[in-house]
Amino acid sequence: MLLLLAIIYLAFISLGLPDAVLGSAWPIMNQDLNSTLEFAGVIAVVISMGTVVSSLLASRIIYRFGIGKVVALSVLMTAGALLGFSAAHHVLALVLLAIPLGIGAGAVDAALNNFVALHYQSKHMNYLHSFWGVGATAGPLLMATYLSTHEGWRDGYTTLAIIQFALVTLLFLTLPLWKKAVAPMTSKRQHDDQQQFISNMDALKIPGVKLQLFIFACYCSLEAGTGLWAASYLNIDRGVTATDAAFWTAMFFLGITAGRFICGAIAERASEVVLIRIGSMIILAGVVGLIAPLPVIVTQLSLVLIGLGCAPIYPNTIQLTPRRFGRQASPTIIGLSMATAYTGMTLVPFLIGVVVSSYSFSYFPIILIVISLTMLVMTERLASLSTQTSVIDSLKQAQ
Repeated sequence: MLLLLAIIYLAFISLGLPDAVLGSAWPIMNQDLNSTLEFAGVIAVVISMGTVVSSLLASRIIYRFGIGKVVALSVLMTAGALLGFSAAHHVLALVLLAIPLGIGAGAVDAALNNFVALHYQSKHMNYLHSFWGVGATAGPLLMATYLSTHEGWRDGYTTLAIIQFALVTLLFLTLPLWKKAVAPMTSKRQHDDQQQFISNMDALKIPGVKLQLFIFACYCSLEAGTGLWAASYLNIDRGVTATDAAFWTAMFFLGITAGRFICGAIAERASEVVLIRIGSMIILAGVVGLIAPLPVIVTQLSLVLIGLGCAPIYPNTIQLTPRRFGRQASPTIIGLSMATAYTGMTLVPFLIGVVVSSYSFSYFPIILIVISLTMLVMTERLASLSTQTSVIDSLKQAQ
């Protein structure tokens, strides 16, 4: 299992690599492809839509083909899409390639999160998501090394594709490891009624599931909204220079990555519920720091605080899913959670942009405090729900 865990760590880094690359490369890509700056938003939405669809279908696909094949084929799709990006000569080609890129990313995200939640300790879930941050940071840095040359973004995407293809090769070579890891659980329960496939509609009837989906939508809306608009808020509303504003936005993401390493280190001494509660309160304190009429340095440091607070929410809520709702329902519920997360990540930052452009950037932290308060209430409600009723009993009661 240690070798398989190492492969999963590599897969999480790989998962993060393409996520922030389009934004860093687009100022040059759009000129080479005779496009516009805002067209990057269209590509991003298509990627998100593909991710949502594959997240919703992930549990059924995993149930049919097995975790190992799904992960390997999903990474193969992303690798092929990235290679296609490197060869594209029209923005419409990028739109088409965004479909398999999103589908592959969503499937592997849901599959790996569920597998780790079922088979590994909480510390590994936190470490894994911090390694996603390593990938998300390394991707733009890698691309930046190529952008100084003519159409260097093509070489950047080619390099990313080669990395992904190398991972695909490793995943196919290690398919027996996945089968070996899943076999004991399958053989132990293959005649159990609870092994019946649980559909998305059935999962939504389980008490507490809708609360979890709402939490994921809130969390990812807050993370994506802060990441997208924090620099503009600092620059326009607080008078921070554009360079400094960009630096403190990077510090927000560094806070998330560092916070997840810290959570991994203390996971054996603090329960997931406690980590989520502390994280939600730290987020709230950070958002209050954005609103309060305090020196600018406090506002800037508040972004780091928000990042640290964000760190435990996502991985620990995932980790708790099998215990709260049952192992058999876990793949479906995690797939639904990914889908709502990406939906919130796509829609809410856009809506924040509409509000601040129509009124004032002073509304930005107010929106964040509403989201963070709502998330704190929802996480406490979910934590207080009884988990004594089995999944099948819950379904029968809901019918």
